Amino acid sequence: MDTIDHEQYAGSGYLNQSLPYDPTMTEVTRGTPMGELLRRYWHPIGLNSHATETPKKVSALGEDLILFRDRQGRPGLVHANCCHRGTTLYYGKVDEDGLRCCYHGWAFDVEGHCTSQPCEPNGGRGKQKIRQPWYPLKEHYGLIFAYMGPPDRIPILPTYECLEVLAEDEFLEANDTSVGSGGPVIVDCNWLQHYENVVDPYHVPILHGSFSGTQFTKQMGAMPDVEFEQVELGIKVTSLRPLDGDRTHRRITMAVLPTLRVVPSPRVSEFARVSSIGWVLPIDNTAFRIYTCGRTREEGAMTKGRSRLNGKLWEELTPDEHQKFPGDYEAHSGQGEIAVHANEHLGQSDVGIVMLRHFLKKQVDAVMEGKNPVGVSFNKNDLPIVLEAGNYAIDEPYMK
Repeated sequence: MDTIDHEQYAGSGYLNQSLPYDPTMTEVTRGTPMGELLRRYWHPIGLNSHATETPKKVSALGEDLILFRDRQGRPGLVHANCCHRGTTLYYGKVDEDGLRCCYHGWAFDVEGHCTSQPCEPNGGRGKQKIRQPWYPLKEHYGLIFAYMGPPDRIPILPTYECLEVLAEDEFLEANDTSVGSGGPVIVDCNWLQHYENVVDPYHVPILHGSFSGTQFTKQMGAMPDVEFEQVELGIKVTSLRPLDGDRTHRRITMAVLPTLRVVPSPRVSEFARVSSIGWVLPIDNTAFRIYTCGRTREEGAMTKGRSRLNGKLWEELTPDEHQKFPGDYEAHSGQGEIAVHANEHLGQSDVGIVMLRHFLKKQVDAVMEGKNPVGVSFNKNDLPIVLEAGNYAIDEPYMK
């Protein structure tokens, strides 16, 4: 048999080595490195309106949970399976004693205390020893935030200046339609594939300005001059593009711990600091969704701001249109359920991706060493966090 000319057959699919994904950066279940890092922060798990006397299924960080609101108006979040015999509390009912299981009537309050065992003698003489697994909640910005980490490490819920200081005619609007994902409400791939996109400005003129048509504005189709910077809470990306009248468009996006996507409008309707924040919630290892809150003067503005491809919302496109006009969803889910970083060939334009991965790995290592990651504070007097992201017009000619 002739000797194989390896140079001639370099790149052959048959010779391509199948490599595993990196679980350290992508897996979010309890006990995994990234899962433990993310559990040191508060995460939105629903809108305020989602907590009612009708139990609601919620999935976050690989855990199946039930959200409800008791008759005192307090929201509660408990493990889905009743600690008595394991049936789901989704079929339970809220009454004066809390959330009552449909199977044998055990009831639990918003902190998991067992308040009633109707099938037991005297209504349950040992019920005070029973606790349904639960998580603490806080309501802010129209969202319900859950802390799913170590009870002795509960931080304050951070606030953000861009959502705290409102003009007289502004109000806050929360959204759960995954604005920013470019696809369905539940996105069927790993959360990191979207989160990394925040620090990838070079995809904008290609994916959004060429393949998808001019999805945003004409100026966003120009290849930017980019600067990447690590800041205290994440990665900051500054992109410069030319504007009419010898001016320069300075656009800043930020990926902020734990999963914040701080992205100004790509349509550049006004030059100002960012007015909304998106939280990427990992549902499990292969799915995520985005909750958003922003300042607005028009009811429903957050939903109206969803991206359109070929003039249509994502769910309105035909299969042929999805192929001809791909957006962020197609690019992210097209990497597979969990992207294999070892198969990548990164270039100079991927500096932001490398910086974000190193930054996240550093925080993972800190938690594994028993330290607190950045952005975790226990000081109730902390001021709102100021984020630099936004669109700015500089009265100087663009110089590349």
